[in-house]
Amino acid sequence: MNNEENALSKKYTLRTLIGFAVPTMIMMLFNALYTGVDAIFVSRYVNTDALSAINIVMPVTSILWGLGTMFATGGSALIAKKMGEKNDKEARHNFTAIIVVGCLLGVLLAILGTVFLDEIITALGANENVLPYGRTYMGLLIWFAPAILIQVLFQNLFVTAGKPEMGLIVMIGAGVANLVLDFLFIAVLNMGILGAALGTGVGYCISTVAGLVLFSQRKGTLHFSKPQITLRELGLCCYNGSSEMVTQLATAITMFILNITMMRYAGADGVAAATIVGNTQYLFTTLVLGFSMGVAPIISYQFGAQNRSELRRIIKLCLFYVVAISVVLFAVCALTAPMISGLYTERGSEAYEIAVNGFRIFTFSFLFSGIAVFTSAMFTALSNGKISAILSFVRTFALLTVFLLVLPRILGVNGIWLATPLADFIGALLAISLLAASRKKYFDV
Repeated sequence: MNNEENALSKKYTLRTLIGFAVPTMIMMLFNALYTGVDAIFVSRYVNTDALSAINIVMPVTSILWGLGTMFATGGSALIAKKMGEKNDKEARHNFTAIIVVGCLLGVLLAILGTVFLDEIITALGANENVLPYGRTYMGLLIWFAPAILIQVLFQNLFVTAGKPEMGLIVMIGAGVANLVLDFLFIAVLNMGILGAALGTGVGYCISTVAGLVLFSQRKGTLHFSKPQITLRELGLCCYNGSSEMVTQLATAITMFILNITMMRYAGADGVAAATIVGNTQYLFTTLVLGFSMGVAPIISYQFGAQNRSELRRIIKLCLFYVVAISVVLFAVCALTAPMISGLYTERGSEAYEIAVNGFRIFTFSFLFSGIAVFTSAMFTALSNGKISAILSFVRTFALLTVFLLVLPRILGVNGIWLATPLADFIGALLAISLLAASRKKYFDV
C-alpha cells in the first residue's frame, strides 16, 4: 500500500483531520488574496475605469472557476471512490482524462471568448469608457482559460493524491509570482491593464506547469496514464460537482442584485460597506469551505471502501469542527467589526458607519452557514450530486434572491443585511434534515 492511499485510508483524529485539510484551507485563503492583487495595482497605477473593467469581466473568471471546480470536485469523488475500491489503474485513467477534458474545454472557451469579446463585455455592463479597458484585459486573459481550468483541477486533485501540501506550495508560489509580476508590469514597465492580465495569466500558468511536471512522474497512485473515461462517468463528474458550479453562478448573480439594491437604498457608501462585509465573509468562510473540500477525498475513500463505521466517525468529527469554528468566527467578527471596517475606510465616515451597523446583523450568518456548506460538500463526496446541488441552490440563490428583493422593502438597509443570515438559517435547517434523512443510507452499520 503506497503513501497516497495510506493518506486517505488511515484512522484520523480531529487534530490530524484538520491537519490534512489545512493546506486546502490556506490555499483558499491565499486565493482570496490572490484575486485582489490585480484590483489593488490597477486602482493605484491606472484609473477607476480600468478597475471597473476588471470588476465587470469578473463573472467570466467566475464561470471558469466554477467549471473547473465542478470537474475537480466531481472528478475527485469518482477517483477517490475507485481508489477506495482498490481500482488504482482505472483511477489513473479517469484522472488523466479529466485533465484532458479540462484543457480542451478551456481552449474552446478561449476561442468563443475571443470571437464574441465585445458582445460579452457590453452585455456585462461596460460603457464606452470602460469597454476599451475590458477589451484589453479580457482579450488577453481569456487565452489563459485552459491554464485557469487546469490550475483549479490540480488544486483539488493534489488532495486526492494525498499531497495537499504540494497544492499549497504551488498556489503560494503562483500567488507570489502574480504579485511580483503585477508590480513589474504595471508599476515599473507601465503596461497598464494589459500588465495586470499578463501577470495574472502567467501566475495561472506557473500552477499548471508545476502540476503537469509533478503528475508526469510515475510515483504514487495518481499520475498521468492513458486517458480513459466513459461518457456516463464524465456526466457523473459534472453532476456530482454541479453544486459547486451552482454556487459560483449564484454568487455572481446575488452579488449583482445586492449591489443594485444597496445602491438604491444607501448609495455608493452602501456598496462600499457591502464590499467590506463581503470580503470579510469570503476570507472567514475559507476556514469552513476549505476544510470541507480538504476532507472530501477521505469521505469518498471510506464510502468507496464501504467502511460505514469509519465514515460515520469521520462525519461526526467534521460536524464538531464545523460547529466549533462557526461559533469562533461569529465571536471574532462580532468583536472586531469596527477594526475590520477601519482597515477599509476612515472611522466616522458614512461607509464605516454602514459597515459597522451591517456587521451587527450579518455576523449571525457565520453561525448557520458552516453546516450547510459542509453538508453540501459531503454529499458531493458521497457521489450524491442531486442533494448537494439542491442544498446549494436553495441556500445561495433561491432564498437569498427572494430575501434581497423583499426584505429591503420592509426594513430598508437592515433588510439587505438580514437577507444572508436568514437564508443561511433556513439552509442550516434543510442541511440538518437531509443529514438525518440520509443516515440509514450512508452511515448506519
